[in-house]
Amino acid sequence: MVYQIYPRSFADANNDGIGDVRGMIDKLDYLKDLGVNAVWVSPWYPSPMADGGYDVTDYCDIDASFGTLADADEFVVGAHERGLRVLIDLVPNHSSEAHPAFRAALGAGPGSPEREMFHFADGTGSDGSRPPNNWGSLFGGPAWERVVGPSGPEQWYLHMFAPEQPDWNWVNPAVVALFDDVIRFWFDRGVDGLRVDVADGLVKATGYPDTPIDPDTGLGIASFYPGHPWWNQPELEAIQRHWREIGDGYADRHLGERIFVCEANTKPLDALMRFVDAGRMHTTFNFDMLWCEWEAGSLRAMIDRNLVSHATVGAPTTWVLGNHDCTRVVTRYGKPETGRPFTLDGPPAEWQYRFADYFTPMPTDNELGRRRARAAALLELALPGPAYIYQGEELGLPEVEDLPDAARQDPSFFRAGGRTKGRDGCRVPLPWSATTPPYGFGTDAQPWLPQPPVWAELSAAAQVGDADSTLTLYRRALAVRGTHPALGDGALAWGDTYPGKVLYFTREPGFGCLVNISGAPVDLPSGAEVVVASAPLVDGRVPTDTTVWLTLASD
Repeated sequence: MVYQIYPRSFADANNDGIGDVRGMIDKLDYLKDLGVNAVWVSPWYPSPMADGGYDVTDYCDIDASFGTLADADEFVVGAHERGLRVLIDLVPNHSSEAHPAFRAALGAGPGSPEREMFHFADGTGSDGSRPPNNWGSLFGGPAWERVVGPSGPEQWYLHMFAPEQPDWNWVNPAVVALFDDVIRFWFDRGVDGLRVDVADGLVKATGYPDTPIDPDTGLGIASFYPGHPWWNQPELEAIQRHWREIGDGYADRHLGERIFVCEANTKPLDALMRFVDAGRMHTTFNFDMLWCEWEAGSLRAMIDRNLVSHATVGAPTTWVLGNHDCTRVVTRYGKPETGRPFTLDGPPAEWQYRFADYFTPMPTDNELGRRRARAAALLELALPGPAYIYQGEELGLPEVEDLPDAARQDPSFFRAGGRTKGRDGCRVPLPWSATTPPYGFGTDAQPWLPQPPVWAELSAAAQVGDADSTLTLYRRALAVRGTHPALGDGALAWGDTYPGKVLYFTREPGFGCLVNISGAPVDLPSGAEVVVASAPLVDGRVPTDTTVWLTLASD
């Protein structure tokens, strides 16, 4: 069970309005008590924060606003003392424009070895004033930015995301060697694994061929489709196998296992499964649960297709309901459209991932959303394989949808001209205690994003003593998951004794999970006893939008 920490928004120990590593250290006992066994830390590297830390200037240090390397070492040691493994983000697709290697590339000029570290190309048109191709950025606008040198405009450089994030050129052995050193640096310091950001986008096709036009942007399609020139290129396999050899070397020397977690949106699913072939990545994020609608048929199809596909390569299926890039679960499930319909073939063929798809504007019923989010959490935790919790999910936090535009910092908001609200709403600092902002996030400093005035009842302190709170539900469920012999790895068997809008499956020995997504209460299986329920039963029956874990009667 992995808990994601977004450092800027987790806990502020020095009261400057920004979360820090010392705050993370202070909350290690909270994480242990919650019942997780691993933490994933989003980027804590030095960064201008043009994209929330995913624009890195030094991969082997800690941003001064977060603390020091000594603090990071103390966090890793403290986590290990509490039985928690530590994963951190590796951001190998792009750096910051302030990275020394990119500054050197700008100064060295066209054709230099320094520029070969990135993707520089001449423009098109008689004067080179048009980009090298039609590619669009995932954050909006073109994926190329023109360099202005001492003599005026010259070459262009590639950025899949913001212009402040130039893409590394992974065909260049110098880039491979740079990241070898980064990986060893953190593994040598005791970090247990790396979550590899944009793992499917590192290599770009030679010649930078144009892509079909995206009708929404007028630029070349940036989202994934099979054959796209920057997604899932063949050279990725050698890169991943090389990394795996580095990690396996630590276990071979009895220094502990080091793992790689792949963050990728590669489609179709069988293509993504190649990333977790033997000798490549250990696991890959499964975003299907995050995208799937709250509907029994879609959920069952989504679960089946992932369990079957992962079994073919012998890799565990991972489950993700939310993260720092998407609308919080409570809010998503409180909207009229809760996600995409799924079949065994996946979501609709015409649907393609676009960054703006995270931010569909719709009215929200947070009470309904929280009820469904609690039910979805029990479903997620009952499935075979690892699961991820994004900070604040255990508190039932909603998206902050009414942030003032002046407070927003996400580059996707600005690049899209405000047409999407960006990801700031899921990154608002956590409420820990007290009845007014900053709710114990810091002492009294204003957080880097404003917190809602209604969060007092959602603080961790307010929920600890409440038997019906979302935090109590997570603690209870994780305690059961950590000790129940049926949970964790293994298999499930679907039961077909309920109507189509109810999910029911069993796991051996003696465990059942029932998810009622129908419009009416349903009975428990004969002889079953409730272990954990996401909402109170009514007259002994399971109400709608409720999940129950069961101990089943023996034959």
